[in-house]
Amino acid sequence: MRLPAPLLAGILVRRYKRFFADVELEDGRVVTAHTPNTGSMKQCAVPGHRVLISRADNPARKLAYTLELIRVNGHWVDTHTHRTNRVVEEGLRSGTIPELAGYAVTPEYRYGESRIDFLLEGDDEKILVEVKNVTLCCSPDVAGFPDAVTTRGQKHLRELMEARRQGLRGVIFFLVQRGEAQAFCPADAIDPEYGSLLRQASAEGVEALAYRSVVSAEENRIGTRIPVLLD
Repeated sequence: MRLPAPLLAGILVRRYKRFFADVELEDGRVVTAHTPNTGSMKQCAVPGHRVLISRADNPARKLAYTLELIRVNGHWVDTHTHRTNRVVEEGLRSGTIPELAGYAVTPEYRYGESRIDFLLEGDDEKILVEVKNVTLCCSPDVAGFPDAVTTRGQKHLRELMEARRQGLRGVIFFLVQRGEAQAFCPADAIDPEYGSLLRQASAEGVEALAYRSVVSAEENRIGTRIPVLLD
């Protein structure tokens, strides 16, 4: 998926009130950017990290700037959670996720008490796919989710387990934005309930897939599948 252009380079001064980030631009100006991420952004929203922001010429917007990417350990990290599903949708429609290729794709499918990110249909088979954006590393080369306690994420796992019991195929898809990650695991130290539910879901037949994204200043796209460690 192409990112907005042009992007402006700067240094993160601080992130505050969840949706605000002060950024010092290369010309010395400090601007406030919208932060489209409700998580803690642990390891990413660190003062001094390099960032890329976009500017929108929309007079109706309260903030003209949006935080797009943060440089962490030599890699651009896409913390823009609203973009995550679009990156995965591109991968689903283009067939670059082999395990989920060849299906008709319906975004935002209502199932039970939740809105699941994607319904895939084909050959009398239905698959529910829930996507999570991963920006945390639990160890130097192992990514983890979540970066804060997520009751919503726990609810999604319960819905996928119920779907599996009803004969549907359920998939929890982790889009790993950390370029150094070689594997994925649940962040048990942050949300042990989520880790427990993920292991239960896996035992009940819900598939856990983790793909590392390829992020640059120009685009974010599906990259390589990495192992999911649940033991």
